[in-house]
Amino acid sequence: MTRRIFFTVLWLGFLGYAFLLAPPDSPETVDLIIDLSSGNWETLNPAIIALFNLMGIFPFAYGAMMFADGRGQKIGAWVFAAASFGVGAFAILPYLALRDPNPNLEGDLNPLLKFWDSRILGGVLTLGAIALLGLGLSQGNWSDFSQQWQNSRFIHVMSLDFCLLCGLVPALLGDDMARRGLHNPKLFWAVSLTPLLGLLLYLTLRPPLEAATPALQDSPQSS
Repeated sequence: MTRRIFFTVLWLGFLGYAFLLAPPDSPETVDLIIDLSSGNWETLNPAIIALFNLMGIFPFAYGAMMFADGRGQKIGAWVFAAASFGVGAFAILPYLALRDPNPNLEGDLNPLLKFWDSRILGGVLTLGAIALLGLGLSQGNWSDFSQQWQNSRFIHVMSLDFCLLCGLVPALLGDDMARRGLHNPKLFWAVSLTPLLGLLLYLTLRPPLEAATPALQDSPQSS
């Protein structure tokens, strides 16, 4: 119950902050979103380009944990995972509030689950994130980014969404590790405390679900 209350309060707090306390919408926001989505990036700050595209990597990374986790839940994870492509943590937080601990894999692996469990997916996401981080850190105009963060609700909330998604990883990581027979607190904290890349490297290197023995799948995971 404490966990449910925590994530519910965090979700409501984030909603309230985004719509009541964050900077007002900028008149150029719609045009900015269209340019970012369409690849019309010539005049845009590379730091904003990188952040926007990194926010597209997070839903895949969370989906790689959520689809297996959702097998044992009363609610379907796919609804929240799909919504996260549009609204990020605003969709992940309700799932975390509603889910129950689930250290076991229920049912057989189907093609969809094999896709989300694939190390190839993790590798592609990792390479993409490294390229985007390199672009943003090396070519980004951080003075312009700071100004937009203070004056644009879209940039402001998207930045906070990125940070929140980095911080929510432990909520699903422990059970994902347990489903694979991984009971290593050092690994858990190394992944949890390395923003984004820790999760992506974990997805690239983690043992596949089919490699876990029934005995290991039934083992509890404490984090």
